[in-house]
Amino acid sequence: MTFIQQLSRAFEEAANPEFAAQMKSYLRDKFELYGIKTNLRRDILKTVVRDHFLHLRDDIRVICFDLYNFPQREMHLCATELFEKQLRNSYKKSDIQLIEALISNNSWWDTVDFIAKQILGKYLITYPDETKYVIGKFSQSENMWLNRSAILFQLGYKNKTDEDLFYSLCLQHKHSNEFFIQKAIGWALREYGKTNPDSVLKFVESADLKPLSKKEAIRNILK
Repeated sequence: MTFIQQLSRAFEEAANPEFAAQMKSYLRDKFELYGIKTNLRRDILKTVVRDHFLHLRDDIRVICFDLYNFPQREMHLCATELFEKQLRNSYKKSDIQLIEALISNNSWWDTVDFIAKQILGKYLITYPDETKYVIGKFSQSENMWLNRSAILFQLGYKNKTDEDLFYSLCLQHKHSNEFFIQKAIGWALREYGKTNPDSVLKFVESADLKPLSKKEAIRNILK
């Protein structure tokens, strides 16, 4: 039995139709679900990974995209977590094509935010010379989720944040009417505010952000 066959069978056996219906509604009916809560899903994944360690090591990129072909959201979440865990110390420069595809397909905040911070952000630490091109491309894309990823990729960078780049991205998208873009700007500013609150407050006061972005950005600073 292959890794994916064993994983899908285990998920089918653990499926909870009632919880699946609740989560499907929460995700606005965008995905099918087995109805497996996060901790159980990760426990099942961990067990199956142990049985297929060599297969995953050799074919992780293909496996992740095979998982993305399933309709169930749990498979997509497993794909992103496996991609990050298996490749975090061994990214190839060409992996940016796969990262872009993971962001652009089956897109919703739960996968995109994880990819932006844990995968895209770490990839660009590995290949910093790619940052200008990649983030420029993502930020100018017509795909809103690539835009959001460009805004969020420095989450966790703290004092290593490229402030000029970060603020320029916020300004580029500040007029967006997309909820997920306004929220991303506010969230990213709030997080960076934990490192440099004076800088963030000064930026927010001068940037003429949308109300949601501004509210989210300064929520902790003004406490």
